Amino acid sequence: MSLVTSASASSSFPASAKVGVLLVNLGTPSAPTPAAIRHYLAEFLSDPRVVEIPRLIWWPILHGLVLPFRPRDAARRYAAVWTEAGSPLLVWTERQQQGLQAHYDQRGLPVTVKMAMRYGSPSIASALTAFRTERVERILVLPLYPQYSATTTATVFDETAGLMQTVRDQPELRFVRSFPIYAPYLQAMAQRIQGYWQQHGRPERLVLSFHGVPKRTQELGDPYYDECAATAQALKAMLGPDAPEIVMTFQSRFGKAEWLQPYTEPTVIELARHGVKRVDVVCPGFVSDCLETLEEINMEVRAAFMQAGGQTFHYIPALNDEAAWIAALAELSGAHLQGWLPDLAGEPA
Repeated sequence: MSLVTSASASSSFPASAKVGVLLVNLGTPSAPTPAAIRHYLAEFLSDPRVVEIPRLIWWPILHGLVLPFRPRDAARRYAAVWTEAGSPLLVWTERQQQGLQAHYDQRGLPVTVKMAMRYGSPSIASALTAFRTERVERILVLPLYPQYSATTTATVFDETAGLMQTVRDQPELRFVRSFPIYAPYLQAMAQRIQGYWQQHGRPERLVLSFHGVPKRTQELGDPYYDECAATAQALKAMLGPDAPEIVMTFQSRFGKAEWLQPYTEPTVIELARHGVKRVDVVCPGFVSDCLETLEEINMEVRAAFMQAGGQTFHYIPALNDEAAWIAALAELSGAHLQGWLPDLAGEPA
């Protein structure tokens, strides 16, 4: 499922116009410190797409309760997963950018691949400025969210469009909306899971944990739940009838409002209490390992399962820089570059 917006059929740009691909992920603080996290959260939680509460109500909560206190706890959590190379999310997104760039370089195609974070650095603004400096005239924006939500994908569209308001000579733009049932993505996921099972054996249950959003967003028409369900159903079919029983859940609840259910941690606790000894958890909505997978799932949810009587818990890593995922990114981006690069005319869409 994707949406392309372009005017390539009547383009004033020559066929040799420079082409860019911008991979965009959510974001990360620059360091696992309260100050850096406070700066990051201030930007993230100030986005009206992310927190759909009237400003007059939300602003005192954000600046009076959240920002003064939450960064201290978050710093401990970030420190638990931080690497010598920096934030895991940033490291893996950079490697995906490098892998996709290598794909186009090896084929001699004039495509420049950059990466950005919606919140934090490197910013979308800095990437677009770099493209403009390099005279890139056609840009494909590819948010790294397989399932669309107004709280994630739409914010990338908003930010890009807002930045274009200040540009007089605008480039051609295309956007990838989402890819919840895109076959190469699903194949990369299935290969990741089956490869893990070949090394570690199979669980009694496979939990597909997606990032949660408030229940109200679904009631307002956000398609996120449906796209997560579509991914889960397609992945189940791809894993085959011999796969363990699959359960879809949602994680990362914030605040007291009801979010999409079932929640991940209570689900695995109930599984343990009902005699399930081993669960594996994989997060199909996260293409890069990050705080939510490495700390929340592999530490917090693991501990909850074990304390409830479970015996074995496995977190199956995200796609990260797996060759199958880089190939999927290449196919996905290539499909949306049709007409911009004559050399792609014969490649599969």
